Amino acid sequence: MRAWSTSCSTPRTRCATAHWSGWRPGSAPSPSRSPAPPLLTEAIRQVEAYFAGERHAFDLPLDWSLVSGFPREVLRELASGVPFGAVVGYGDLAERVGQPGAAQAVGMAMGANPLPVVVPCHRVVESDGGIGGFGGGLETKRRLLALEGVLPEPLF
Repeated sequence: MRAWSTSCSTPRTRCATAHWSGWRPGSAPSPSRSPAPPLLTEAIRQVEAYFAGERHAFDLPLDWSLVSGFPREVLRELASGVPFGAVVGYGDLAERVGQPGAAQAVGMAMGANPLPVVVPCHRVVESDGGIGGFGGGLETKRRLLALEGVLPEPLF
């Protein structure tokens, strides 16, 4: 039986990767080996549609076992309560989960997000108008926010 899960590469470059037993870096699952599990195929389809501008929400079962406690509460609220094209402040998100004053802890939770883009940590911004941080880099965050119409597309 094939299994798959999500994982992060390093704490500094938090990114979601699909791990499929039998899969090796640089090689996509192919019919000549064995087909990818249907859930992985669907996840890939939805992410591709998002980047093509054809999807604004993900309809995937998420495995929250990689996070617990406060970070899990924050990420679940983010996933369900901040839609495409909207942003929320770190402090506002802390208030939503009943922890006013925990903006910095929300930032730490964003850095521990094992499913960026699907759980949209790029939608969390600073209350003073700054875009805040992002494990994938600030340029990536800017491009994701531009894709969602929050920021203008870069001129160059």
